[in-house]
Amino acid sequence: MAAVMDYFRSCWGARSRAGRRGKKGSDAAGRQDGLLWYKDAGQAATGDFSMAVVQANNLLEDQSQVESGSLSMADPGPQGTFVGVYDGHGGPETSRFINDNMFHHLRRFATEHKCMSADVIRKAFQATEDGFLSVVSKEWSMKPQIAAVGSCCLVGVICSGTLYIANAGDSRAVLGRLVKATGQVVAMQLSAEHNACYEEVRQELQSSHPHDPQIVVLKHNVWRVKGLIQISRSIGDVYLKRPEYNRSPLHSKFRLRETFKKPILSSEPAIAVHQIQPSDQFVIFASDGLWEHLSNQEAVDLVQSNPRNGIARKLVKAAMQEAAKKREMRYSDLKKIERGVRRHFHDDITVVVVFLDASAVSRAGWSKSPPVSVRGGGVSVPANSLAPFSAPTMVSSTY
Repeated sequence: MAAVMDYFRSCWGARSRAGRRGKKGSDAAGRQDGLLWYKDAGQAATGDFSMAVVQANNLLEDQSQVESGSLSMADPGPQGTFVGVYDGHGGPETSRFINDNMFHHLRRFATEHKCMSADVIRKAFQATEDGFLSVVSKEWSMKPQIAAVGSCCLVGVICSGTLYIANAGDSRAVLGRLVKATGQVVAMQLSAEHNACYEEVRQELQSSHPHDPQIVVLKHNVWRVKGLIQISRSIGDVYLKRPEYNRSPLHSKFRLRETFKKPILSSEPAIAVHQIQPSDQFVIFASDGLWEHLSNQEAVDLVQSNPRNGIARKLVKAAMQEAAKKREMRYSDLKKIERGVRRHFHDDITVVVVFLDASAVSRAGWSKSPPVSVRGGGVSVPANSLAPFSAPTMVSSTY
């Protein structure tokens, strides 16, 4: 058995190192440094952007993307910038599926509607949800655990001077706005969150399920929907949306004692439409791995007081330093912990910072701009596996 494990370690170690070497030469597709992936600077239609992802789970469950240029399949059609942060749970399948499909659906519906709108985004969410449900229905008999895989979904679209923020789950988008009278840049949260820790979310669930006294349960001092999951909205998590998937052979820990007629979780996003003002400086899009350690204002202050280049990486580092401090350990020691074990110290963390350059924002709308497509990365692992890979990865990094 030891020989087999050594074989796998050598194969996967070589693969991961080769992947890192390939990405070190150019920043075009981002770079890998141990468990950190980053793209320090990029140019979108509406301004500069910076991205960073640090992996904690054995399989990276966070996925992310920045797409810029045409937002539809029509020519001419709306131009702008699309940002997606997808924080998966139970495995990487749902977040990967969203990364492969959400932007395509958005472009398709923008083509049909001949514009960008909240309705276009809402339809893209629903089409992505329906698509993943089809995957579950096909794979259920051979891989029933796929019914318990899901993802939070945060989407931002900048088009024609308007910022659309759509969210299902507990990722967050925070705007940095300049107050001219004081010169301070203040944080404004643009996204609504769907986590049972919030009283209003518990009230929403209770009003939607008035005959279920166990719709939210306080378990180990944490509020959970049906005692199982903290979020109330997501893509996937089919076991809490379709009763036919909440039964054997699904693992018993996910199965409810009683059946349900109405979906317990929803994929409906909360959508905010914000007209961009000259005082709006930048937007921070991030999974909850960042916000567990930094407040909205702390994150905005850090962006405002540092150079744009590498700012997403700096936010990730600040969150990790806080995580280390909470565990009374050195940041340098935290960085040495391998994926999988690292999850006991912090979550996967994804950060995308988009700067709102006034001239670029005003130009972007219908004027053509060069296409940009970047996806957040991670350590090379098997592409389609619900089960975590068992051989540990020893981490060597400089971040």
